[in-house]
Amino acid sequence: MTSRGDWEGWGRMDVIGAGFGRTGTLSLKYALERLGFGPCYHMAEIVERPERAEAWLAAARGRADWGRLLAGYRSIVDWPGCYFWRELLDRHPNAKVVLSVRDPRRWYESAAQTIFDTPPAKEVVPRYRPLLELAEEIVHQRTFGNRVDDPEAAIRVYEEHNAAVRAAVPPERLLVFEVGQGWERLCGFLGVEVPDEPFPQTNDRASFHRMFAARWQERG
Repeated sequence: MTSRGDWEGWGRMDVIGAGFGRTGTLSLKYALERLGFGPCYHMAEIVERPERAEAWLAAARGRADWGRLLAGYRSIVDWPGCYFWRELLDRHPNAKVVLSVRDPRRWYESAAQTIFDTPPAKEVVPRYRPLLELAEEIVHQRTFGNRVDDPEAAIRVYEEHNAAVRAAVPPERLLVFEVGQGWERLCGFLGVEVPDEPFPQTNDRASFHRMFAARWQERG
C-alpha cells in the first residue's frame, strides 16, 4: 500500500469533488480547470484512456497506486474519485471539498437514463471492457449494492452519501454546490475571481448517449 510520504511526493490535490455522477460533475470539472485548479480528474479521463480503469479497480480492492492514478492532477470530481472521498480527504488534509448535489429524484431520473443504463462489460468491444467493469464494480456493486433499478434504494444511498460528507468535512472546507448556482459561490469558496463568461453547462443526457453509444460499437 502507498504510504502518506509516497503520496505527497506526487503533488497536492487542491479540490476534492465528493458528489456522485449526474450532479453536474463534468461542468464542475471544466469550471475548476477554468479557475486554475486543473487538470481535473473525471470519469471522462478513463473514457478517453480505458486502460486507466485497471488501476482504479486495484484501488477498490485495496491495492491503490495513488501516484499512478493522480500524478499531475490538482482536482478530482465524479466517479471513481467520489467513491474514495475519505481516502482522498485523509491524504490531502488541506484540500477543499465540493459536494455537488441536485434534487434527489431528478438525480435518479438522470442516472437511470445514463450511468445506470450501460451495457454489460462482456457485450462491448474489448477496448472498453475495463471501463464498464469499473462502473459495474465501483458504482453498481460497491456503491449501490446492485440495486440501481430500485429508485428508493438508490436515492437512499445518494442521500446517505451526501449526509456522510457533510458530517465528516469541517464546514470551512466544504461547499455544498448546485451547478445552477454559477460562478459566485464556487469562486467565493475557492478564493478566486469570478470569470467574465458563462458557467460551463455540458453533458446532458443526449450528449452522454451520443458519446458512449459510438464507443460501445467501435471495433479494434
